[in-house]
Amino acid sequence: MSATEKFASFGGEKDFVSMHDAPLPFNLTDPKGKMITFSTADGKTGSAYEVKPEKAGNKYLLVFQEWWGLNDYIKQQADELQSQLGDVTVLALDLYDGKVATTQDEASKYVQEVKSDRVFSIINGAVDYAGKDAVFGTIGWCFGGGWSLQAAITLGDKCKACVMYYGMPEQDLNRLAALKAPVLGNFGNKDTYITPAIVAAFEQNLKDLNIPADIKEYDAVHAFANPSNPNHDPDATKDAMTRTLKFLKEKL
Repeated sequence: MSATEKFASFGGEKDFVSMHDAPLPFNLTDPKGKMITFSTADGKTGSAYEVKPEKAGNKYLLVFQEWWGLNDYIKQQADELQSQLGDVTVLALDLYDGKVATTQDEASKYVQEVKSDRVFSIINGAVDYAGKDAVFGTIGWCFGGGWSLQAAITLGDKCKACVMYYGMPEQDLNRLAALKAPVLGNFGNKDTYITPAIVAAFEQNLKDLNIPADIKEYDAVHAFANPSNPNHDPDATKDAMTRTLKFLKEKL
Protein backbone atom coordinates (compact mmCIF):
# COMPACT_ATOMS: atom_id res chain seq x y z
CA MET A 1 0.00 0.00 0.00
CA SER A 2 1.43 3.38 -1.02
CA ALA A 3 1.68 6.32 1.37
CA THR A 4 -1.27 8.07 -0.26
CA GLU A 5 -3.37 4.90 -0.22
CA LYS A 6 -2.52 4.42 3.45
CA PHE A 7 -3.76 7.90 4.27
CA ALA A 8 -6.90 7.44 2.17
CA SER A 9 -7.66 4.28 4.16
CA PHE A 10 -7.95 6.42 7.30
CA GLY A 11 -11.14 7.78 5.74
CA GLY A 12 -12.80 4.47 6.57
CA GLU A 13 -11.81 4.60 10.24
CA LYS A 14 -14.42 6.01 12.59
CA ASP A 15 -11.92 7.58 15.00
CA PHE A 16 -10.12 9.44 12.23
CA VAL A 17 -13.36 10.72 10.74
CA SER A 18 -14.58 11.91 14.14
CA MET A 19 -11.39 13.97 14.59
CA HIS A 20 -12.49 16.27 11.76
CA ASP A 21 -15.45 18.47 12.56
CA ALA A 22 -17.19 19.73 9.44
CA PRO A 23 -15.92 23.20 8.52
CA LEU A 24 -18.15 26.13 9.33
CA PRO A 25 -19.90 27.58 6.27
CA PHE A 26 -17.65 30.14 4.61
CA ASN A 27 -17.87 32.04 1.35
CA LEU A 28 -14.85 33.89 0.01
CA THR A 29 -16.37 37.24 -0.92
CA ASP A 30 -13.34 38.94 -2.44
CA PRO A 31 -11.31 36.25 -4.24
CA LYS A 32 -7.97 37.36 -5.64
CA GLY A 33 -7.83 34.44 -8.07
CA LYS A 34 -10.05 32.50 -10.43
CA MET A 35 -10.69 28.91 -11.45
CA ILE A 36 -8.81 27.67 -14.50
CA THR A 37 -8.75 24.40 -16.41
CA PHE A 38 -5.95 22.53 -18.17
CA SER A 39 -5.53 19.34 -20.15
CA THR A 40 -4.42 16.12 -18.45
CA ALA A 41 -2.68 13.15 -20.03
CA ASP A 42 -5.56 10.79 -19.23
CA GLY A 43 -7.73 12.57 -21.80
CA LYS A 44 -9.63 14.63 -19.23
CA THR A 45 -9.20 18.13 -17.85
CA GLY A 46 -7.98 19.29 -14.47
CA SER A 47 -8.86 22.44 -12.59
CA ALA A 48 -7.23 24.74 -10.08
CA TYR A 49 -7.73 28.04 -8.33
CA GLU A 50 -5.05 30.33 -9.75
CA VAL A 51 -3.79 33.46 -8.02
CA LYS A 52 -1.38 35.47 -10.15
CA PRO A 53 1.17 38.08 -9.05
CA GLU A 54 1.17 41.55 -10.60
CA LYS A 55 4.12 40.52 -12.72
CA ALA A 56 4.00 36.85 -13.66
CA GLY A 57 7.27 34.92 -13.79
CA ASN A 58 8.34 31.31 -13.67
CA LYS A 59 7.76 30.61 -9.97
CA TYR A 60 4.76 28.51 -8.97
CA LEU A 61 3.41 27.18 -5.68
CA LEU A 62 1.18 24.09 -5.90
CA VAL A 63 -1.33 24.04 -3.04
CA PHE A 64 -2.90 20.75 -1.99
CA GLN A 65 -6.28 20.70 -0.27
CA GLU A 66 -7.30 19.05 2.98
CA TRP A 67 -9.67 16.10 2.73
CA TRP A 68 -12.66 18.45 2.43
CA GLY A 69 -11.73 19.43 -1.11
CA LEU A 70 -10.95 22.72 -2.82
CA ASN A 71 -13.28 24.84 -0.70
CA ASP A 72 -13.24 28.56 -0.01
CA TYR A 73 -10.98 28.08 3.02
CA ILE A 74 -8.26 26.70 0.74
CA LYS A 75 -8.86 29.45 -1.79
CA GLN A 76 -8.50 32.03 0.98
CA GLN A 77 -5.23 30.36 2.01
CA ALA A 78 -4.05 30.48 -1.60
CA ASP A 79 -4.82 34.22 -1.71
CA GLU A 80 -2.86 34.79 1.49
CA LEU A 81 0.13 32.74 0.36
CA GLN A 82 0.32 34.65 -2.91
CA SER A 83 0.12 38.02 -1.16
CA GLN A 84 2.99 37.01 1.13
CA LEU A 85 5.19 35.45 -1.55
CA GLY A 86 4.95 38.31 -4.04
CA ASP A 87 6.25 37.11 -7.40
CA VAL A 88 4.87 33.56 -7.18
CA THR A 89 1.82 32.24 -9.03
CA VAL A 90 -0.27 30.03 -6.76
CA LEU A 91 -2.20 27.05 -8.11
CA ALA A 92 -4.54 25.34 -5.63
CA LEU A 93 -5.26 22.03 -7.34
CA ASP A 94 -8.69 20.40 -7.30
CA LEU A 95 -7.93 16.75 -6.51
CA TYR A 96 -11.63 15.84 -6.22
CA ASP A 97 -12.60 17.03 -9.71
CA GLY A 98 -15.25 19.48 -8.55
CA LYS A 99 -16.54 17.67 -5.47
CA VAL A 100 -16.36 19.54 -2.16
CA ALA A 101 -17.29 17.86 1.11
CA THR A 102 -19.29 19.69 3.75
CA THR A 103 -19.90 16.70 6.05
CA GLN A 104 -17.70 14.02 7.59
CA ASP A 105 -19.45 11.30 5.58
CA GLU A 106 -18.82 13.12 2.29
CA ALA A 107 -15.15 13.70 3.11
CA SER A 108 -14.74 10.06 4.15
CA LYS A 109 -16.26 8.96 0.85
CA TYR A 110 -14.31 11.33 -1.38
CA VAL A 111 -10.90 10.66 0.14
CA GLN A 112 -11.36 6.91 -0.30
CA GLU A 113 -12.46 7.35 -3.91
CA VAL A 114 -9.26 9.15 -4.92
CA LYS A 115 -7.22 7.29 -7.53
CA SER A 116 -3.49 8.01 -7.44
CA ASP A 117 -3.15 7.83 -11.23
CA ARG A 118 -5.75 10.56 -11.59
CA VAL A 119 -4.05 12.83 -9.06
CA PHE A 120 -0.68 12.41 -10.74
CA SER A 121 -2.37 13.32 -14.05
CA ILE A 122 -3.72 16.50 -12.43
CA ILE A 123 -0.30 17.37 -11.01
CA ASN A 124 1.46 16.79 -14.33
CA GLY A 125 -1.24 18.72 -16.18
CA ALA A 126 -0.66 21.71 -13.89
CA VAL A 127 3.08 21.46 -14.48
CA ASP A 128 2.51 21.50 -18.25
CA TYR A 129 0.17 24.47 -17.84
CA ALA A 130 2.92 26.39 -15.99
CA GLY A 131 5.35 25.87 -18.85
CA LYS A 132 8.74 24.28 -19.42
CA ASP A 133 10.69 27.02 -17.59
CA ALA A 134 8.61 26.90 -14.41
CA VAL A 135 10.02 26.03 -11.00
CA PHE A 136 7.83 24.93 -8.13
CA GLY A 137 7.19 24.79 -4.44
CA THR A 138 4.52 22.56 -2.92
CA ILE A 139 2.40 22.83 0.22
CA GLY A 140 -0.47 20.83 1.65
CA TRP A 141 -2.31 19.92 4.82
CA CYS A 142 -3.57 16.53 6.05
CA PHE A 143 -4.54 14.58 2.88
CA GLY A 144 -2.81 17.35 0.93
CA GLY A 145 0.32 17.14 3.07
CA GLY A 146 1.06 13.70 1.70
CA TRP A 147 0.31 14.83 -1.83
CA SER A 148 2.61 17.84 -1.43
CA LEU A 149 5.45 15.39 -0.84
CA GLN A 150 4.39 13.13 -3.71
CA ALA A 151 4.25 16.09 -6.08
CA ALA A 152 7.71 17.23 -4.98
CA ILE A 153 9.10 13.75 -5.65
CA THR A 154 7.45 13.63 -9.07
CA LEU A 155 8.72 17.09 -10.03
CA GLY A 156 12.36 16.19 -9.41
CA ASP A 157 14.75 19.08 -10.09
CA LYS A 158 11.85 21.40 -10.94
CA CYS A 159 10.79 21.46 -7.28
CA LYS A 160 12.72 23.80 -5.00
CA ALA A 161 10.72 23.51 -1.76
CA CYS A 162 8.25 21.09 -0.19
CA VAL A 163 6.05 21.95 2.80
CA MET A 164 3.89 19.31 4.42
CA TYR A 165 1.53 19.72 7.35
CA TYR A 166 0.73 16.43 9.14
CA GLY A 167 0.60 14.40 5.91
CA MET A 168 1.62 10.79 5.44
CA PRO A 169 5.35 10.55 4.65
CA GLU A 170 6.70 8.40 1.85
CA GLN A 171 8.18 5.26 3.42
CA ASP A 172 9.56 3.65 0.26
CA LEU A 173 13.22 4.66 0.32
CA ASN A 174 13.68 4.06 -3.40
CA ARG A 175 10.89 6.52 -4.21
CA LEU A 176 11.93 8.99 -1.52
CA ALA A 177 15.46 9.01 -2.93
CA ALA A 178 14.08 10.72 -6.05
CA LEU A 179 13.20 13.81 -3.98
CA LYS A 180 15.41 16.76 -4.92
CA ALA A 181 13.76 19.47 -2.83
CA PRO A 182 14.36 20.37 0.82
CA VAL A 183 11.44 19.55 3.13
CA LEU A 184 9.79 21.62 5.84
CA GLY A 185 7.43 19.56 7.99
CA ASN A 186 4.89 20.71 10.58
CA PHE A 187 3.45 17.88 12.67
CA GLY A 188 1.64 17.38 15.99
CA ASN A 189 3.05 15.09 18.67
CA LYS A 190 -0.48 14.19 19.78
CA ASP A 191 -1.40 12.95 16.30
CA THR A 192 -2.57 9.36 16.64
CA TYR A 193 -2.39 8.67 12.89
CA ILE A 194 0.69 10.50 11.62
CA THR A 195 2.37 9.48 14.87
CA PRO A 196 5.66 10.73 16.34
CA ALA A 197 7.17 7.35 15.45
CA ILE A 198 6.20 7.80 11.79
CA VAL A 199 7.57 11.35 11.80
CA ALA A 200 10.83 10.24 13.44
CA ALA A 201 11.32 7.49 10.85
CA PHE A 202 10.65 9.99 8.06
CA GLU A 203 13.17 12.43 9.47
CA GLN A 204 15.78 9.68 9.76
CA ASN A 205 15.11 8.49 6.21
CA LEU A 206 15.62 12.01 4.87
CA LYS A 207 18.84 12.30 6.84
CA ASP A 208 20.10 8.96 5.52
CA LEU A 209 19.36 10.12 1.97
CA ASN A 210 21.08 13.48 2.54
CA ILE A 211 17.86 15.36 1.80
CA PRO A 212 17.75 18.69 3.71
CA ALA A 213 14.83 18.78 6.14
CA ASP A 214 13.44 20.96 8.90
CA ILE A 215 10.88 18.94 10.84
CA LYS A 216 9.05 20.40 13.82
CA GLU A 217 6.56 18.65 16.07
CA TYR A 218 4.18 20.85 18.01
CA ASP A 219 2.47 19.88 21.25
CA ALA A 220 -0.73 19.59 19.25
CA VAL A 221 -3.15 17.21 17.57
CA HIS A 222 -3.66 16.28 13.93
CA ALA A 223 -5.06 19.20 11.89
CA PHE A 224 -3.95 21.70 14.54
CA ALA A 225 -3.74 24.43 11.88
CA ASN A 226 -7.36 24.02 10.78
CA PRO A 227 -9.50 26.78 12.38
CA SER A 228 -12.59 24.55 12.23
CA ASN A 229 -10.87 21.94 14.43
CA PRO A 230 -12.16 22.10 18.05
CA ASN A 231 -8.53 21.53 19.09
CA HIS A 232 -7.17 24.21 16.77
CA ASP A 233 -3.95 25.64 18.16
CA PRO A 234 -3.60 29.31 17.14
CA ASP A 235 -0.05 29.67 18.51
CA ALA A 236 1.22 26.56 16.72
CA THR A 237 -0.58 27.64 13.56
CA LYS A 238 1.07 31.06 13.64
CA ASP A 239 4.52 29.64 14.28
CA ALA A 240 4.15 27.00 11.56
CA MET A 241 3.09 29.61 9.01
CA THR A 242 5.98 31.90 9.95
CA ARG A 243 8.36 28.99 9.38
CA THR A 244 6.60 28.09 6.14
CA LEU A 245 6.75 31.56 4.61
CA LYS A 246 10.41 32.03 5.55
CA PHE A 247 11.25 28.65 3.99
CA LEU A 248 9.35 29.31 0.78
CA LYS A 249 10.83 32.78 0.36
CA GLU A 250 14.34 31.41 0.82
CA LYS A 251 14.02 28.35 -1.40
CA LEU A 252 11.57 29.31 -4.14
